Amino acid sequence: MNGIKRIAVLTSGGDAPGMNAAVRAVTRCALAQGWDVLGVLRGYAGLVEGHMEPLSGRTVSNIMQRGGTILGSARCPEFESEEVRWEAVRQLRQNRVDALVVIGGNGSQTGALALDNMGFPVVGVASTIDNDLAGSEVTIGVDTALNIALEAIDRLKTTASSHQRAFLVEVMGRKCGYLALMAGLAGGAEIVLIPERETPPEEVARQLRAAYEHGKRHALAVVAEGAQYNAAKLDSWFQAHSERIGFDLRTTTLGHVQRGGTPTAFDRLLGTRFGAGAVEALTNGKRGVLVGLKEGKISTTSLAEVVGVRKSIDPELFQLASVLDQ
Repeated sequence: MNGIKRIAVLTSGGDAPGMNAAVRAVTRCALAQGWDVLGVLRGYAGLVEGHMEPLSGRTVSNIMQRGGTILGSARCPEFESEEVRWEAVRQLRQNRVDALVVIGGNGSQTGALALDNMGFPVVGVASTIDNDLAGSEVTIGVDTALNIALEAIDRLKTTASSHQRAFLVEVMGRKCGYLALMAGLAGGAEIVLIPERETPPEEVARQLRAAYEHGKRHALAVVAEGAQYNAAKLDSWFQAHSERIGFDLRTTTLGHVQRGGTPTAFDRLLGTRFGAGAVEALTNGKRGVLVGLKEGKISTTSLAEVVGVRKSIDPELFQLASVLDQ
C-alpha cells in the first residue's frame, strides 16, 4: 500500500499495561517514515465522533512506564451497526487518514476487520490481559497482569500459613483460563479452575483438605473468572457445606487491579515491537492483519483468521499443574 501520508492509531476495549509503549512505537516509527499521526481518543466511540488529535515525538515521550492508555478507551456497542461504521470511515477520510492501527483484543479486532472489509486499510495490534486472542502466543498486558496476580498470591500464602486457612483467588481472563493457569503454576496453587476444564466443588474441597493432610500450613486455589464455578459460586458452596467439609474458605477477587500498575519490561518491549511491526506491515503494503508474536518473532496473521476464534490452552500445562499440586 503506497502513498501513505497520514495514519491514525486507537486503543480499544479493556486497557492493558504496555498499550502506551505500542502507541509510542507506532507514532515514532510512522514519523520516521515521514507520515503524520493522529491519535483517536476513547477508542471506537471517539472515532465515530471524530475525536482525533495530532501525535508527535514529544506527545508520546515519557509514557512507556504508565499503565493504561493515554488515548483512552470506551466500549462502543453501537459499532456493530454498519451505519455507525460508515460514519467512522467518513471521519477517517474527512481527516485525510490513509490507514488505521487498532490496539486491542478480540472485540477491538472484530471492529478492525469490519472496517477493513469496508475498504478502509486497518492493521491490528494484539493487546489484552486475557491472552485469548488468536494470532499471537502472548499479547500486550499479559505479563504485567500475571505478575500482579502472582504478587497477590504470594502475599495470601503468607497469611494463609500464619492462620492455617484455605484461600481462593479469582483472576481475570473472561472465558480464557490462561492467567489462572499460569498464576497457579507460578504461585504453587493446590488446584486451578479454568473455563476449559470443568472442576466440581467437591474436587476443590478434596484437594484443599489433602494439602493439610500432607502437612502443609496453607491451601490455595486459583480460579478464572469465567470458570463454571467462579469465586462467588465456590464461596457460596463452601459456606453451605462448611460443617461437612470441616474448614472455611477465604475468597479474594483481584478484579481490575490486574489492569493497573506499571508495565513490566516484557510488556514495554512487546508493545514497542508490536507497534513497530504495525508500521512495518503498512509500509510493506499489508492490511487486514494482526501483528502478534509467534515463536519469538513478530508476525502477521489475517484478521479473518483471528476474529471469532477461541484460543486454546496447552493441555500439557494443565497436566503439569495437576502433577505439581500433589
